[in-house]
Amino acid sequence: MSEADLMPILTALVAAVAIAATAYAFMYPYISSDRMKDKRVATVSESRSKKIATQSAAELAANRKKQVADSLKDMENRQKSREKISLRLRLERAGLEIEPRTYWIASAASAVVCAFLAEMFAPRAMAPMLMIVALVVGGFGLPRFFLSKRTAKRQKKFLTELPNAIDVIVRGIKSGLPLNECLGVIAKESLEPVAGEFRDVIEQQRVGVSLGEALDRLTRRMPLPEVKFLAIVVAIQQQSGGNLAEALANLSTVLRDRFKMGMKVKALAAEAKSSAMILASLPPGVMLMVHTSSPEYIAPLFTTRTGNLFILVGLFWMSMGILVMRKMINFKF
Repeated sequence: MSEADLMPILTALVAAVAIAATAYAFMYPYISSDRMKDKRVATVSESRSKKIATQSAAELAANRKKQVADSLKDMENRQKSREKISLRLRLERAGLEIEPRTYWIASAASAVVCAFLAEMFAPRAMAPMLMIVALVVGGFGLPRFFLSKRTAKRQKKFLTELPNAIDVIVRGIKSGLPLNECLGVIAKESLEPVAGEFRDVIEQQRVGVSLGEALDRLTRRMPLPEVKFLAIVVAIQQQSGGNLAEALANLSTVLRDRFKMGMKVKALAAEAKSSAMILASLPPGVMLMVHTSSPEYIAPLFTTRTGNLFILVGLFWMSMGILVMRKMINFKF
């Protein structure tokens, strides 16, 4: 084969190699392992950055939870340090602006009245024992029962009005008002007992007490979880900042949902409560009707020692039954 015949073949071969080299040069980044390696490195770096960002958000949430837990623990320690509740504090929680001396005078008067009523209406054989019981119940039981009921009623009214007060704070903060002015609006325009309690907070601030300490005193007068949470949120916001309006808006929503749940539970338990009241009133009602129709038939219960023993045993088991029924129809939510 001559040299003239080999030249076209060599030229075509060189052109093919050049085209293949050019194509390989363009395709190399897409088919090489370095390209796959770069993709894997980019993927790992992106996932790592996302993981770092997620960890940062998680760390912020964990720090906030830790602050809340520390504040709760600090508040519990302070409450445990003054665990003994004085009579003056009980009167403040009930909303009674009286001195403890006045309370003890009223308790003594109640004991005397109960003993007089027991002496008048009790059978002669049981009069001394019933007078002693009436003195104890009238002197210690009835005043404490009155205080506890009044305190529970006042706390219920406070919780009913608290969401509206929190909404006032949220709207005021969103519109640019400082927290103290929002509390002043609540003290002026809210219903009692919310207005009175926040009025005390404002007055304490005027004499130099910090807002955190004033809210801590509020939690002593109103020992409710919602009030404690309000005090903790405000304390954390003052120390480390944060979106106070959002936290208080969530608290207001939770309070309203709890109120709706309470009304639903009350409606569902109404039938059981009616049945419990009827069952508890049947024995004394039957005894009263028998005593009215034929007193001679039921007289041995009051005039003999065996009858008195039966009355005591019956009262004991009636009390146990009432407590069991009360436990069955009371729901915590």
